[in-house]
Amino acid sequence: MSEESTSEEQSTKKKNKKEPKAEMSFLDHLEALRWHIIKSAIAICTFATLAYIYSDIVWSIIIAPKKNEFWTSQMIIKLNNLIGVKSSGLNVKDLNLINFDMSGQFNVDVWTAIVAGLIIASPYVVYQFWSFVKPALYENERRHATGAVLIMSVLFLIGILFGYYLIAPFSIDWLGGYSISNEIVNQINIRSYISMVTSIVLSGGMAFELPVVIYFLSKIGLLTPRFLRKYRRHSYVVLLIIAAIITPPDVLSQTIVSIPLIILYEISIFISARVDKANKRRLEEI
Repeated sequence: MSEESTSEEQSTKKKNKKEPKAEMSFLDHLEALRWHIIKSAIAICTFATLAYIYSDIVWSIIIAPKKNEFWTSQMIIKLNNLIGVKSSGLNVKDLNLINFDMSGQFNVDVWTAIVAGLIIASPYVVYQFWSFVKPALYENERRHATGAVLIMSVLFLIGILFGYYLIAPFSIDWLGGYSISNEIVNQINIRSYISMVTSIVLSGGMAFELPVVIYFLSKIGLLTPRFLRKYRRHSYVVLLIIAAIITPPDVLSQTIVSIPLIILYEISIFISARVDKANKRRLEEI
């Protein structure tokens, strides 16, 4: 064997070699994971404490979507005026939030602070998860995954804003105004309101992770761009139905909600196509 081939093999091994942390024992991995979990928990508790201390600011943000003066409602009015349609906006009738339990407001305040801490600390939590997985990856895998972690954090925060500014006010407007009889007055329990808003906001953050999920499923061959394109029309129908359910019965509101969801689906197809092309190129090289 020549010296050149030997040196090439050594350089290849160095490139593909994992860091020493990847060779740690199972107990060492558990210890490392424990510290990453502790750091994440500390970050969540820190931001949750700050959210509890400044609960007046947090609650003004949470209560805002149920008011007609909210940004989304005002934009709906302006857009309708531009196309010559009269609109009173969203949440014209303000909801009455009530509390039944002695410790109800305190419990809701604490729970809301925890959720706020989780949302604010989410980029740091993702970073800690990445720091734990990183040593086990090869250099090329690490380079590609670094971008994925950043994209996951950005998409999650965009989804949070999408749920807060679009889905939440439309849902509050429709559900708060829904009535089966004029004899029944809606007085919403504060827990019910908070549960709905937080679930909508967190669901928005999770929904915007769709491109990342499609990326990894395409990477392992479970999804292909051909499959996504084949069922594109079916997916559009599902997305339009979702938009119709969570918005009041007017075309403009449904369009505002459905367009970002459709764009997200198209981005997922593009990502799947890029991954599929890279997989085929890799197989050809082998």
